[in-house]
Amino acid sequence: MATCAQGPYENAASKLPAKDARTLYPVIFEDRWFVAAAKPAAVLSHPNHAGAEKRGAAAFEGPYSFQERCFATPAGPLWLIHRLDQDASGILLAAKDAGTAAKMRQLFEKQEVTKAYVALLAGRLQPARGTWKDCMDEKKTGASVRAFVRSAGPANALLKYQVKGFFQRPGLTLVEIELVTGRTHQIRVQAAYRRHPVAGDGVYGHFAMNKRWRAELGLKRLFLHSYRLAFRHPHTGKAVDIVEPLPEDLEKVLAKAGPGR
Repeated sequence: MATCAQGPYENAASKLPAKDARTLYPVIFEDRWFVAAAKPAAVLSHPNHAGAEKRGAAAFEGPYSFQERCFATPAGPLWLIHRLDQDASGILLAAKDAGTAAKMRQLFEKQEVTKAYVALLAGRLQPARGTWKDCMDEKKTGASVRAFVRSAGPANALLKYQVKGFFQRPGLTLVEIELVTGRTHQIRVQAAYRRHPVAGDGVYGHFAMNKRWRAELGLKRLFLHSYRLAFRHPHTGKAVDIVEPLPEDLEKVLAKAGPGR
């Protein structure tokens, strides 16, 4: 088994898939330096530390080094570039070598990567497009983390949104979001702070409304999907634009919500 240079490792007992020894999930982009997988909801970006409250399958196979942020997959090491919330779905990018990972992480830090999401928010969001700037912080309790917006402080959380449709009967707004920064649970926290929580959010959302949307629309999870990742390739200089459409379960929710306007 290929290993990263340093441990410690988690998730060492992963089962190996027959088709691809790196991931159980669809590979939607690959070249000499990168591989991107379509992470389903409920799957972790990387294994949690031993003893964490939430456990489960990880997006890539093999033991994981938290120090290097690297999976030692049977087909070779993969360095995780970024993360998605466990309850969200969408594009997850990894690099095939440490040097490429460092260059790509630098692009993220410099905000030179377009990270676009689709979300369904409670209520009617107005205006039709806008920018949210907040001072976000987080509180750790044991192995769990809860993020929040501070009433004062420097803005360290920035996103831009555009309304794509409003569904009158369930009272929901479909939005496209460009995540400029990348704070923990950022979209979910900023939306909830403005009283437009992401539909299906069991942490920052509205319990009674989530229950109603589950019954009426079949929404059984967080309606948040990373559908586009675009950047200038750090080696070739060419534009890379990775797109992953909404998964079938979320498309069905929109169909049940009725025509948007």
